[in-house]
Formats: sequence, structure tokens, C-alpha cells
Amino acid sequence: MAYDFNWGVFFEELPGGDTEYWEILLEGVGWTLAVSALAWAIALAVGAVVGTIRTTDRPWLVRLGNAWVELFRNIPLIVQLFLWYFVVPELVPPLKRWAIAADPTTVQFAMAVVGLGLFTSARIAEQVRAGIQSLPRGQRMAAMALGLTTPQAYRHVLLPMAFRIVIPPLTSETMNLIKNSSVALTIGLAELTFRSREMGEYTFHFFEAFTAATLIYVAIAMTANRVMAFIERKVAVPGFIAGGAK
Repeated sequence: MAYDFNWGVFFEELPGGDTEYWEILLEGVGWTLAVSALAWAIALAVGAVVGTIRTTDRPWLVRLGNAWVELFRNIPLIVQLFLWYFVVPELVPPLKRWAIAADPTTVQFAMAVVGLGLFTSARIAEQVRAGIQSLPRGQRMAAMALGLTTPQAYRHVLLPMAFRIVIPPLTSETMNLIKNSSVALTIGLAELTFRSREMGEYTFHFFEAFTAATLIYVAIAMTANRVMAFIERKVAVPGFIAGGAK
């Protein structure tokens, strides 16, 4: 039996309402972008701090940073989201009261952002650490010889250079984070993959629904790729990134 293609299904209305399928897909795109953007902000901020402390001369800070990376990097993302959504509120009474009182979508969104952000922060921390340690030791020594304190040396010399070096792997992490946001459907967030599956279950046109989702994910990821490539070209330091982004 041949499959009945119907690309006009996107303009059909949902049962019992005046909303068309393309509208719920667009709503899903909005949630995907919101989760990805906020999770990326958390991941970059936390990852930069954790990656930095792993390069200090304080053993306890290094061990703390290493523990953070190993914890979040070795637990599957879906398990972490389940822990944040189902377990953590039970262990923190104020958080549980908020989760009960708040709108379910708000709770799902918040937990998805936190879970995805902290999961990605471990990967970014490893890249920041590698970027700092790849710099010539003379840069740190020169900064200290100029009278800069250790925090000032990191802020004004080491981190600006390290971030320029690790932009290519950060680009990959940006694209991975966008794709990983689809896991948020497992805790009920109506992002793009959730809406695509919902459309398929209503219409039985799964091929059309997931073809649209695939193209949208590709478009979002490639846009992020081009933005990061533009940033890389603008901030590249000659001799530190071979060839640069094209």
C-alpha cells in the first residue's frame, strides 16, 4: 500500500479548534529557541568558571572542577532532565511548592533550561580548560610580571585568548545544544519535536511532520554555525587558529 503524501496537511486545522498545524509547529520552534538560548547562556557562564578553576594552582579548586565535569558529563542527558523535573523538587521543599503552584509549562521550561545548561557546561568547561592550557606559559608569566593579580591575568590576558582558540569546538557545542533541546519533550515541554510527533499522531502524516522538523532543525543549526563562523573570523588571532572559519 502506497503512502498517501499530503503536504497541505500543515494548513489543516486541529480537531476541535481553529489552530492549524503549521502554527503549533511554529510554537514548538519558539520553545526550542528559548530553551536553547537560555541553556546556552547558563552553559557558557558556568562552563567558563569551571574550566578556569581547573587551571589554577589551587588543588581543591581543581578537584572541585574535575568533579563537576565528571558528574555532568557521565550521566545521560535524559536522566538528568528526569532528575531535575521529578526528583530535585521533592528534595527541595521551596522548589516543590513553586512547582506545584506554577504553570506546568513554566516548570517544564525551567527544568529543561537548567538541565540542558548544566549538562552542556561540563563540556564547555573541558574546552575552556584546554584553551587556557594551550596558551604559551609566557603569557601568564608576562601578565604577572606586569603586576596583574591572578584574577586580572585570567580576565585580561588568558581568557580572551582562550575563548578565541576554542570558538570552533564551541560552535559544535552550540549546534549540539540545539539538537539536544529535543530531549525536553520527555518531561512534557511542547518544543519542536513534541509538536511534530503530536501532528503525526493527529493526522498520521508522520513523514511530512518530521520532514518539516528536520528542515527546521537544519536551518536553525546552520544559522548558529554561520553566526559562530562570523564571530571566529572577527576575533581570530593570527597564528592561533589555522586557516580560520570559511
